[in-house]
Amino acid sequence: MLSILLAPLFTGISGLAYAQVTPPADTVKRDTIKVQKRADLSSQYDVADLFSAIFHPHKKPDSLKKKSGITIIPNIASNPTIGSQIGIKAVAGRVLGNVPGTYMSAAATSASITTKGILYFYINHNVYTPGNKWNLQGSLVAAKSVTPDFGLGIGQGSDASTADHVLTDPERKGYVFNSLYYNFREKVYKEVEKNLFIGAGVSFDIRRNIENKKNKDDLTPYNIYSDRYGFDRGKYMSNGLLFNVQYTTRDNQNRAYKGIYVDAGIRANQTWMGSDKNALLFTTDFRKYWSLSSSHPEHVIAFWNWGAYVLNGALPYLELPGTGKDGSYRSGRGYVGGYFKSPQYDYSEVEYRFPITKNKFLSGVAFVNIQTASDNGLGTKLFEQWQPGGGAGLRVLFNKHTRTNLCLDYAWGNYGAHGFFLGLNEAF
Repeated sequence: MLSILLAPLFTGISGLAYAQVTPPADTVKRDTIKVQKRADLSSQYDVADLFSAIFHPHKKPDSLKKKSGITIIPNIASNPTIGSQIGIKAVAGRVLGNVPGTYMSAAATSASITTKGILYFYINHNVYTPGNKWNLQGSLVAAKSVTPDFGLGIGQGSDASTADHVLTDPERKGYVFNSLYYNFREKVYKEVEKNLFIGAGVSFDIRRNIENKKNKDDLTPYNIYSDRYGFDRGKYMSNGLLFNVQYTTRDNQNRAYKGIYVDAGIRANQTWMGSDKNALLFTTDFRKYWSLSSSHPEHVIAFWNWGAYVLNGALPYLELPGTGKDGSYRSGRGYVGGYFKSPQYDYSEVEYRFPITKNKFLSGVAFVNIQTASDNGLGTKLFEQWQPGGGAGLRVLFNKHTRTNLCLDYAWGNYGAHGFFLGLNEAF
């Protein structure tokens, strides 16, 4: 499988920018860091090295001018939510300016089509200005979307009424919705203390032409919820203001060996911004990384907790927090996106990351996760019922300068849920 996946990459990968070494204030210290970086990277082997070895076998390597920064690849992906995907993707990483300690900025764009009829285009960025004075995070998405649905809550059904039973869907009967989806999100953070940022922004989530083509039954979870909370079944807008506090000490955004990341935020949907309903959503994101070896820092234990809680008002059904609804859409491996959803949702995951080959070209991961959700007053409270997931994966080093990995995971969950997940960069 690995050889099949890598074959098209040999002709699709091209480094378009040179790696930048950030000079510290002290000249001696700068030279020491350069020597250390050269030694660390010279022992590693990535896809660019493989590409060079095949097509330019006599070219001498130059670790200081190694092409990196931007990686262009075929966007091959697969998971139960989207099916199999083909497209093109570009990922960029670079440290801006010459101020010591500046975090790496990252950006990505992709256009793709899947076997489930999804057309998807996005651009996203996470930019740190020199010295981390400002952090800009944003995305733009346009998609012809196919969205799976398995009811409200965590799988614990309610028999208070026929409608409540259908809404909570204890049999996990699947529904599929086709729609046009547009999203624009931008947040700007200002560093107020070292590693501490305060930010604000806006988010516009617009969905049109919502249709369940395979099931014309009027009694579905989506219809029941939409009617109860006064949402149009065929379209909606969920637009609001964002306010966040963030603290981070991660050594790398793509694949951290150490440090923490904490983000707490409020989303206030506003009808004056075009939102169908006012709503107040509180979100938390906590990530911690422990390197288990100073000589081989790739041995890492990583922990992630993500939670989202509606404090007031109502969100559209397809915008409710749930599986895969985090900012990077990577939570809940083992289940399709949105498999569990609720106004109150919490998710945790632990992953062990380890190198396999001495040159770090191949590495592996093993992970377990749990998620819990309420059913909005129908009998199950948050933290009462849990659903587990877990799996293992292979990593292929795409770009050693930016620590970009190709991630191939297989994961399992309850109710017979399982799937193959392929993506670029770690899940968290």
